[in-house]
Amino acid sequence: MLSRTATHLFWLGRYIERAETMARLLEVGARNALMPDIGGGYRNDWKAILQATGSLDAFETKYRDTVQRNIETFLFFDEENPSSVSSCIAMARENARVVRTALTSQVWDAINIAYQEMREMRRTERSKLSLAELAEWTQRSCATIRGAIAATQLRNDGYHFMGLGVALERGDNTARLLDVKYYVLLPSLSYVGSGLDKSQWVTLLRSMSAHGAYTWTYKGEITAARIAHFLILNREFPRSLLTTVQKTNDHLDALARGYAQHGATRAQTAARTLLSELAEATVEDVFDEGLHEFLIRYMGLNAEIAATVQDTYLQGIPA
Repeated sequence: MLSRTATHLFWLGRYIERAETMARLLEVGARNALMPDIGGGYRNDWKAILQATGSLDAFETKYRDTVQRNIETFLFFDEENPSSVSSCIAMARENARVVRTALTSQVWDAINIAYQEMREMRRTERSKLSLAELAEWTQRSCATIRGAIAATQLRNDGYHFMGLGVALERGDNTARLLDVKYYVLLPSLSYVGSGLDKSQWVTLLRSMSAHGAYTWTYKGEITAARIAHFLILNREFPRSLLTTVQKTNDHLDALARGYAQHGATRAQTAARTLLSELAEATVEDVFDEGLHEFLIRYMGLNAEIAATVQDTYLQGIPA
């Protein structure tokens, strides 16, 4: 496969996953904004969402006031924000259009329908679109696209480049969602174990469509340690860091076999090292390091794997 084609498929997977995460972050912010503040009134955690996406400075330059309406516009509709849902859907469609012959008609149709529906929403009066509806539409559309990929694409190198993009992006996004909760949203260490703390953990689980799965897996009280284990080290949860790194390894191994490479590539070596660490880690290890510090280090290692994939297969071609 041409490296240019591989690049477009890789970023198609990343943009679809990123669009869904922006919607999930909006949902987290909206739910937490409704929580009573310990000091009275209601909390405003929108800055935390922007910090998680790394876009606080860009937002404040353009909008200044961190109110929900501005955040919705910036993270969902703003085409000048490269990480907005609208931008991600548009970029996913553009990448798909360039490599149209590498996709099944079902995959192209799912992506194109999402793009056309997004254009229609941009023309709709904002008062008629609730944040909950926007988040639900995004998650449903992205799930439809991934379902079409899973059900109709050949398990060839193109499939593995798309899957690799999804896995790397999902790992980064899970870490960011966790970091928003524990490092930014929790106002003080004195609130650990409080009603506010538990409410935020439940909000996080629901934003990741994981509340039911968590309840089935851990019969009993919701605790920070159990949730951290579930979202970081649980092999059965599809968005856990361990699962996403395992998927990254699986796709890299499949690509190496397909291209008959002798010996592990640098990308495989980096991914295997991270997988080995997570597979042997305990939740006590994570908290001993510090959850925020662990997540920042993980995101750095995950980014290094993505950069090595770029060097190994994509030859530095921009998305």
